[in-house]
Amino acid sequence: MREKNNKTVYFVAYGAVIAAIYTVLTLVFAPISFGPVQFRIAEALCILPFFTPAAVPGVFIGCLLSNLLCGAAPLDIVFGSLATLIGAAGSYGLRGNKWLVCLPPIAANTAIIPWVLRFAYGSPDLIPVAMVTVGIGEILAIGVLAAGEKRAPSGYDGSDDIGAIGRIAPIQRDRRKMQRFRDGDPEPGR
Repeated sequence: MREKNNKTVYFVAYGAVIAAIYTVLTLVFAPISFGPVQFRIAEALCILPFFTPAAVPGVFIGCLLSNLLCGAAPLDIVFGSLATLIGAAGSYGLRGNKWLVCLPPIAANTAIIPWVLRFAYGSPDLIPVAMVTVGIGEILAIGVLAAGEKRAPSGYDGSDDIGAIGRIAPIQRDRRKMQRFRDGDPEPGR
């Protein structure tokens, strides 16, 4: 029972931190995060489902909060956030192939956001033109910025990821490593 509670706590905490980071990045870079030509740096977080399932609700809630706090139109709040959710869920579904993880958020936002721009904001751009501009921003944010993020550390296989939720043994192992380090063991990684 206790392990299940820890699992839930870690999941919620990771999701909350990811949502907060997404929101802060969007608010700090608000001038370039909205509009027909947008470069939302926070979208780079959409590849985090490669590492943890908690990122799926995290980026969705972060996008929802960002759109609410920046005064986005109601259609943008709903459909923009759903585009991010679809992209993050797709990334989680493709987590087995690190090269395909970037595609779902790029595709979802490229397909949905131009319609939001047209109907929520009255953008005069043709939908295909808006798809190109939004797609370029998504490719830059997710494909380029996130490319460096998705490289897992050497030897990482995901088996001891707390984000895989609820494994207490890695935490205990890390505590033992830290104790050996404090005790003066020159190789605490053993």
